[in-house]
Amino acid sequence: MPRKKGSPKLERRTSARADASLSMRVEGEPGDGAALTQIVTESENISASGVYCRSPHYLAPLSKVALTIVLPAVAGRTPSQRLLKCEGVVVRCQADESGGKERAFQLACSFLDLESGIRDRLEEYVVWRNLQALRTGAQGGTARRAATRRTGTATRRRSAAATAATPRAGAARRTASRKRRTVH
Repeated sequence: MPRKKGSPKLERRTSARADASLSMRVEGEPGDGAALTQIVTESENISASGVYCRSPHYLAPLSKVALTIVLPAVAGRTPSQRLLKCEGVVVRCQADESGGKERAFQLACSFLDLESGIRDRLEEYVVWRNLQALRTGAQGGTARRAATRRTGTATRRRSAAATAATPRAGAARRTASRKRRTVH
């Protein structure tokens, strides 16, 4: 049954996703039938079910790729970074319309047959990364609100000083405030 216009879009993802710039390598056959291509890039986000990145080469959807991702250490859990090597399938490869000089593609890959230990490690990393983002967002939000309060106070002081420096504006404001207090 087709979805009605205006109805909310259903989320099809089953795994949480985290924004993360992880070094990675994608090996696959480009869509033009050329030889095996190795693409060194960075992920933009990752989950226990797949990864999203940018690629200078087009890879045909549903083609198999070999993925190697550098998974960093998780504080208090994983002592060092690890290489995650697995197979994947290209889910989407669309031309990037960001206007850069170089040709680029948005590449989304789904992992195939991940071992449960590797999937658990990926889920642990995604949770840790999302918590880190929440912490930095909360700290940044508090600092931003404090800066706004300071800026707002300084702006009010400057505008009051400017009004006092202009005799007509100050007199007009005093007259207006007297009119408001007058009861008829």
